[in-house]
Amino acid sequence: MKFNILLPTDFSDNAWSAAVYGLKLFAEEECTFYFLHATKMKVSVMSNLSNKLLNMMKENDMKELADLKEMATHTNANANHDFEVILSSEDLHEAIEIVVKKYAIDFVIMGTKGTTKAKEIFFGSNTVNIIKKMKLCPILVVPDEFDYVEPKQFAFPTDFNRFYGEELRPLKRLTDLHNSKIRIVHISNEDHLTSAQDYNLAMLKAYLEDHPHTFHWMLDYTKKSKQINEFIEELDINMLVMINYKHSFIESIIKEPIIKKIGFHPTIPFLVVPCSN
Repeated sequence: MKFNILLPTDFSDNAWSAAVYGLKLFAEEECTFYFLHATKMKVSVMSNLSNKLLNMMKENDMKELADLKEMATHTNANANHDFEVILSSEDLHEAIEIVVKKYAIDFVIMGTKGTTKAKEIFFGSNTVNIIKKMKLCPILVVPDEFDYVEPKQFAFPTDFNRFYGEELRPLKRLTDLHNSKIRIVHISNEDHLTSAQDYNLAMLKAYLEDHPHTFHWMLDYTKKSKQINEFIEELDINMLVMINYKHSFIESIIKEPIIKKIGFHPTIPFLVVPCSN
């Protein structure tokens, strides 16, 4: 099985840290990694710059991409890893969509922050924008300066109100790579599930029958964000997985990036999978 992995970069340390995590996550697999740098200038700005200066800026970006490729090649031990570089004049979201379609990308791996790295911000504006708009491909968001730990334990919070099938394929693919366990957590104060929830639970069990998994119930006694973080700590979770759909928990997170208001700042990689409906 070959993977195509997209690594958006603004040449920040955070972006490189996320790329290194990706290299280690797929260390034993055949992969092509695409480093993408996207920068779209306003027409008003471009009109004030000479062609010579614009070409010089483009050359500098290409040189930085080439340096990234060389650094990745030299720090990476897998001969089955190939590296490509892409420079785009589109905005980041459009550039990612184009590359995802053109190269059949399996995962986008990016850092939580860009060059600003303000401490109170969990998701940088680019990351929030990509999570909101991306419908084509799973996005793996890696915390700043995260030291790689093999993901042996995945947490998947769900309220059982939705039926999941192919949306969970990226999760299954990653757990297959690392012989991992899936911990499904349901946070609720209800004693009983509705008939619809019971059906979705049964379907989830069937869909994951070939993958080690357990179910965990938690009383809804505080913010879900806090409870998920407690669950991550208690079960030594290595990666958090959520499905992004309308009115999902992820929506409430990315509407407000200030940690103090949301209280959601997982210290582990966070896989966001777009919902197909």
